[in-house]
Amino acid sequence: MATGVALKSLRLNNLLSASCVKALASQCRSFTSQLTEQQKEYQALSKEFADKYLKPNAAKHDLEGRFPFDVIKKLTATGLMGACVDEEYGGKGLDYLTLAVAVEELSRGCASTGMIVSIHNFLYANLVNEKGTPEQKDLFLRDYTKGSLGCFALSEPGAGTDVASIRTRAKKDGDHWILNGEKSWVTTAVEGSANIIFATFDPELKHKGIACFLVPMDVDGVFRGRKEAIMSVRAVTSCALTLEDVRVPQSYLVGEPGEGFKIAMEQLDQGRIGIAAHAVGIAQAALDTAINYAKERQAFGKPLSRLPSVKDRLTDMCILVETARLATYRAATEVSTKNSAMAKYIAGRNAAAVADHCVQILGGKGLSTRYSAERHYRDARGTQIYGGVTDIQKRLVGHFLLKEHDAL
Repeated sequence: MATGVALKSLRLNNLLSASCVKALASQCRSFTSQLTEQQKEYQALSKEFADKYLKPNAAKHDLEGRFPFDVIKKLTATGLMGACVDEEYGGKGLDYLTLAVAVEELSRGCASTGMIVSIHNFLYANLVNEKGTPEQKDLFLRDYTKGSLGCFALSEPGAGTDVASIRTRAKKDGDHWILNGEKSWVTTAVEGSANIIFATFDPELKHKGIACFLVPMDVDGVFRGRKEAIMSVRAVTSCALTLEDVRVPQSYLVGEPGEGFKIAMEQLDQGRIGIAAHAVGIAQAALDTAINYAKERQAFGKPLSRLPSVKDRLTDMCILVETARLATYRAATEVSTKNSAMAKYIAGRNAAAVADHCVQILGGKGLSTRYSAERHYRDARGTQIYGGVTDIQKRLVGHFLLKEHDAL
């Protein structure tokens, strides 16, 4: 009798423990990949836009290295150039996942256009919207939902991943700051109207000595370098910026002196989501290209898609795309350095692998510039570099993993 009661009590305790574990798990892992109706609407809108305006011109823009002004103008009319910006400043007030879904679809149609939208929103517009003063938003945000482009200038010739080592100097002069230095790889700086500039006011303080400034492109002392010729997203412009005694008022300082590093790191968490979504779009385009080709191309009396080796490749591609998409959705829903780094790491590597499979399935045509496979291959490779190299993303994931378990 006593033994039976004890067994029942033990089972009850086990059930209670199991239910508690499930409850805790549901609290810790509440992410769902189900899109809302609004998110589906913007997904459909972006897909339709990509099919109508981007895919037909992507190869031409890539070959000519021509910035897609007409496309960006049309996108501005949809509100996607200020997707997450508050409505009072001309934006749509959308969440990060909606923007990520849109970037994916646009990148599927044209990787260059998807990257322009990603950088402008995740790194420029969202920063000003979330951290800017009302005055700053009037000057540096309102017009940037209506067609003006903003840039994010962090990297330097001697400081990329090592942000604390930037050498662009900021010197206080009364109620103004004077900036001197050089920035590298500034996306859309050729066409942009304003920059977010990070500079140090005291190099000895390392990351604690960094400040963040909003700088108009037409102010005296800002000089653009030549456009860099790069292998991927060729329609996107990137160049160096030189700052020579650039004088900006105190009101252009974002946050407080010393908060620049924190601002940069928080924005890079968003930027990685954008590049991950961009990579997923490129991977999906490569998968679409491979499937369409494999259905039509005949070999050994049947379509390529029916050959076991090709079928295996297509299956691997599908798994890689879906894995990257899920990681990106998670990062956009639950924003953290670990999640965004993980998403960018997975999406970048997977996109490169999918594009490689695509080239292999097309064979000789995969190497030809007359087909899109080689463009997807080049575009996918870039996603492992810009926005933070893959190696660093892996280290970030490992760091925060161990930190969560008190194992550092």
